[in-house]
Amino acid sequence: MSVLTLTAQEEVSAPPRVVFGLFGAGAGAGWVFDALCDRVAPGAAVTLRAPLDPDSAPVEILGRIGAVAPGRLIEIVHDQPWRGRTVLRFSAHGTGTRVRLQSELDQLGLEWLLRRRGHVVRNAPCENPALGLLTSKSGPGNLFAAASDNMAALALEEINADGGLRGRPVDLLIGDDATDPATGAREARRLAAAGCRTILVATTSATFVAVSRAMADADVLLVQTLMNEGGLAGGLRIQLGERPADQLAAAAGPMMQAAGGRRWFLAGNDYCWPRGTHAAARDVLPRLGGRLVGERLTPLGTSDFAGIIEAVERSGADLLLSTFVGADAAAFQRQCHDRGLHQRCLTLAPAMDESTLARIGPEATAGLHTVSGYVESLDTEGNSTLLSRYRARFGRWAPPVSTLSESVFEGVQMWFAAAVRAGTDEPHAVARAMHDVRVELPRGTVTLDGNGVVGQRIHVAEAVGTDLRVVTSS
Repeated sequence: MSVLTLTAQEEVSAPPRVVFGLFGAGAGAGWVFDALCDRVAPGAAVTLRAPLDPDSAPVEILGRIGAVAPGRLIEIVHDQPWRGRTVLRFSAHGTGTRVRLQSELDQLGLEWLLRRRGHVVRNAPCENPALGLLTSKSGPGNLFAAASDNMAALALEEINADGGLRGRPVDLLIGDDATDPATGAREARRLAAAGCRTILVATTSATFVAVSRAMADADVLLVQTLMNEGGLAGGLRIQLGERPADQLAAAAGPMMQAAGGRRWFLAGNDYCWPRGTHAAARDVLPRLGGRLVGERLTPLGTSDFAGIIEAVERSGADLLLSTFVGADAAAFQRQCHDRGLHQRCLTLAPAMDESTLARIGPEATAGLHTVSGYVESLDTEGNSTLLSRYRARFGRWAPPVSTLSESVFEGVQMWFAAAVRAGTDEPHAVARAMHDVRVELPRGTVTLDGNGVVGQRIHVAEAVGTDLRVVTSS
């Protein structure tokens, strides 16, 4: 596959050693592509905004530093919004510095960029069975989706290596909802038109709702893989993942004991999953002895959380239930740390994952906990072998695996097993075969009953730097 190279450059009125030394410190301040990272060293997570699209906003690239030549070069290995390599070169330019950016663009990246510009790029109809994946390669949700297409690709590569479905390889087609429900609906229709009879939806619940409505008359199975509030399962709709009531029931007791208090403040993004989680909290927490002392919601894409943090401080909360997601969750947690909020109360963030922790940084995760069916450090044989295969396939700088991305791997596996049982990839037959099952997966035993209710073990985990360590399991 041929690779194109996109270029951009910035000029800064400071010498190269100064510009290089401050790289990553100025997200939002216009300093060297708005790059953000905690240290300039191989393995460090980095985000930057590259002006690769002259007709719209800069492209946000998420990756890890792969190589450094002090004062001269930084190489970034990235998976979002496409898999590739971006190199920054620093050189003297008069009395200042010229920073030249070169970004590799493969065929999938080119198609993504063309769609971002509003061009219609249709996939040719697939000759083989096709599985769709709708994820968030851009927008605020791009952090939690960092490893999702990697996990889907890994699962299908292993399935195809074993002979595929009925002797034919299964093709993977990927759509980007840009963390926007309307965009997600358009992308889902594109995937269906290309031949995807099942689409795994690994996005916000707002997108899943929009896609479900937009595809109401389509003969396509939609499987929501990651945590969600439920309520849409049935027929050609299957919702896997953790449910808020189960997560809160597992975490409330240990969290209140660790905090030495029972006062909860609820804060998150204003869309259906946070609202559903807050509704579950208003039911579950008082029954377990908790007391609610405040609640705030703010739109996706918010960057300034000062008002919410002040409200938490005024409330005297012992515990904060954070239902922010992706980039919003990272920014909120960093600002909480800057205000010293972790010294006053502990935070439970059910959607917090390892990819987002890497963007928060090891210092700012103090006091942060999550609750989910999977964490990367989970000590099971299935998880250990999965991580070994993942690193062997995608390299040491690939984004970490989390419950949000690992669920995509499991969604592919469950879809394939159902298609084998049904003897076809016809959506209704596959949907029926996915129910009343008990499967052994990297996270452990998962069940899906006839009513679409998921059963799995739930873990409360504490952030230790940018890792999650299991504290207790239910």
